[in-house]
Amino acid sequence: QVQLVESGGGLVQAGGSLRLSCAASGRTFSSYSMGWFRQAPGKEREFVAAISWSGGNTYYVDSVKGRFTISRDNAKNTVYLQMNFLTPEDTAVYYCAASVVGGTTQEILLYDYWGQGTQVTVSS
Repeated sequence: QVQLVESGGGLVQAGGSLRLSCAASGRTFSSYSMGWFRQAPGKEREFVAAISWSGGNTYYVDSVKGRFTISRDNAKNTVYLQMNFLTPEDTAVYYCAASVVGGTTQEILLYDYWGQGTQVTVSS
């Protein structure tokens, strides 16, 4: 089992940057694909980015391509989401998730473990 704890959220002005971190417990972190999702008020949770267990493959939703970067450090049991050029439309609670399915899936139902989320608010 994996426990996930996100951090790094906050309030930032449009055009600014934030770096989210997700620390995982357990010795098998490197065997999980990892993903970031977000949920804005009144909206469904949506996929943002995913990274394979090795970090060799990544995948992004079109709206964040070129602005967000997902990465992981298996030695530190941590996955990151670097977010640049933030806009008010990026405002949401951001969740990290772990999947035993290989690759970089965006299917929410294929993620087995979830963190509690961290709030990101982008002001205009």
